[in-house]
Amino acid sequence: MSVIVLGSTACLSKGKGKTKTPLDDGQLHGVAPSSKKSLGKPLGMVYIPPGTFHMGPSDEDINFNYTARNRQVSVPGFWMDATEITNNDYRAFVWWVRDSLAAKELGFFKSAPGGGSGGDSAIAIDWVKARTIKYDGSNLEKLGNKLILAPDNRLYGKADVDPDKLVYRVEQFDLAEAAKRENTGVARSKFIRKYDQKVYPDTLVWMRDFSYSYNEPMTKRYFSHPSFGNYPVVGVTWKQAVAFCHWRTHKQNSFLEKNKMAVESDFRLPSEAEWEYAARGGRTNSMFPWGNYYARNKKGCLLANFKPGRGNYAEDGGFYTVKADAYWPNDYGLYNMSGNVAEWTNSLFDEGAYNFVSDMSPDVRFDAKDSDPPLMKRKVVRGGSWKDVQFFLQVSTRTFEYQDTAKSYIGFRTVIDLAPLSKRR
Repeated sequence: MSVIVLGSTACLSKGKGKTKTPLDDGQLHGVAPSSKKSLGKPLGMVYIPPGTFHMGPSDEDINFNYTARNRQVSVPGFWMDATEITNNDYRAFVWWVRDSLAAKELGFFKSAPGGGSGGDSAIAIDWVKARTIKYDGSNLEKLGNKLILAPDNRLYGKADVDPDKLVYRVEQFDLAEAAKRENTGVARSKFIRKYDQKVYPDTLVWMRDFSYSYNEPMTKRYFSHPSFGNYPVVGVTWKQAVAFCHWRTHKQNSFLEKNKMAVESDFRLPSEAEWEYAARGGRTNSMFPWGNYYARNKKGCLLANFKPGRGNYAEDGGFYTVKADAYWPNDYGLYNMSGNVAEWTNSLFDEGAYNFVSDMSPDVRFDAKDSDPPLMKRKVVRGGSWKDVQFFLQVSTRTFEYQDTAKSYIGFRTVIDLAPLSKRR
């Protein structure tokens, strides 16, 4: 296993080695929070080391928008998915929700402490039984109307799972609100947020996004057909991407607690600054993840999946999206940071954000409610997509989409705040 050594840490002196501490000798001895084993390398993720870079345009602002003024910022290290979240990855989330709801309906609970079942609010599903559920005609009828299509919504009377009923319960603690000085002493319960989120992707985006265009095959097959399993998931709103992060965190920490390991940080969407820093791959003043100024290599091969020229969609090897690990990765080992699908970030889109954010891990966040005006629901989208021209492939180009809107050209990848492997052994 390779060990990541950061250049800046080579100048630091070594800390105290481990010593055997007497039980009580009258002296002060520190107490470690636990001696539990920590998580190893997260599957499918690469480490992005801490550093400083110039955030903003590496070329002239041809639109004179001034929404991305160049400035120097620093970002701490983090782990990031090497590829965009694929259909297979997201399907694991959808099926988990489906199986958990079906298990509750069928009464597949483990016994709670003291006897009885865990109830709907407890994490007490018997997953051994839940994984044996077969979604054929006879079993679907047993699930009742809480999970399957109503009779009026069926074709030829065939029972099937209703995508609109696949709902994930998100529970989170609002740290940003709790940290405000005016909320000092306020009860913890005031900062707990609970809400339900539909999780099934909107497959109709392939038709809705393009007027007078025949894209029905993508609507019918893109998320459900095995041929597209390793392609990036689309049709997912920002809110659904956040729910996926919560589920992935829950899935990971449940395993860690079960195996008596240290619970780790939460998965989340990257901030706008983290995304740009990672996309640059250490090339602080380059226009693209691979460098300047062109989207072709010296052999004439295109380096990303986008809309070349005036619309030669097939020239880059993919008419729509391509596999999540297509083309060459950048110097950090990240694939398709430009092109294929644009990516949600965790940041609120504000035209003047670069003028007031901190130069240390900058970010602007706002958890908009459904009742808030559209202006407050704008989230930064980065990277450009298969249907975008070359300008949007630049690592500094920023645009936005509304948090409750799904598109056929927007996906996402997640990050997690873990120390590099050399510090977690």
